[in-house]
Amino acid sequence: MTVAPAYQLLADRLRVEIMSGRLLPGARLPTEPQLCEQSGLSRSTVREALRLLSSQHLIVTTRGVNGGSFVAEPDAHTLGQFLTDGVGLLLASGSVKGDDFLEVRRMLEVPAAGLAAARREPSHLRELDAAMFDPDTAGLDERIAAHAAFHLAVASASGNTLLCLMVRPLYTVSDRKAAAHNAPLPMWRVIDQDHRALLAAIRAQDVELAMELARGHIDNVRPSEVPPEHTRRPVPGVAALKQRVVP
Repeated sequence: MTVAPAYQLLADRLRVEIMSGRLLPGARLPTEPQLCEQSGLSRSTVREALRLLSSQHLIVTTRGVNGGSFVAEPDAHTLGQFLTDGVGLLLASGSVKGDDFLEVRRMLEVPAAGLAAARREPSHLRELDAAMFDPDTAGLDERIAAHAAFHLAVASASGNTLLCLMVRPLYTVSDRKAAAHNAPLPMWRVIDQDHRALLAAIRAQDVELAMELARGHIDNVRPSEVPPEHTRRPVPGVAALKQRVVP
């Protein structure tokens, strides 16, 4: 059995202290000499352990008279970027397949749409409006950016910070070449139609319809399986909204 390096064992011990809440955000860690004395490790090994924790955004280290290593304050953007990088590596390595991606989208986006419909504020509606695009005039980069902005705005409207954090990697990891291949113009028209229908349901605070539309939207944009429009599985859209949403 492989034994972990001493610096990693020390980092793991400190990580447990942080994640358990025994060391709260902003708390000062023991000094390097103190950690050396407590662990029996050399100063270089202790510094390597601290560098590892810093690279994982768990601590921050400052210099000067009042410097030292401190437990990092929660930062949703930094944590989201860390998670995004990990998801990107998994996708690049082939460890995560397209169907895995879509299954996670269904798990997160369908309830997110329902929460957004129930909790949306005027500011959220403005964000969703701003994410609309014209598929016939927008370039590929603009379409990809607008698509991401729309779904991140839905997550934001849910009012659930953790949900926003978990959804972000799904839209900040993008393969422009794959998008150009798997999503021709007819598909972008479908995406635009679905977004507008979902926005109308959220605006009307129709929770059930918003979830139904979110589920159908994910089925509509299944990568590399883009049926012709006349054979595409019917999904409630604008027609359903006209019947169920009062202007």
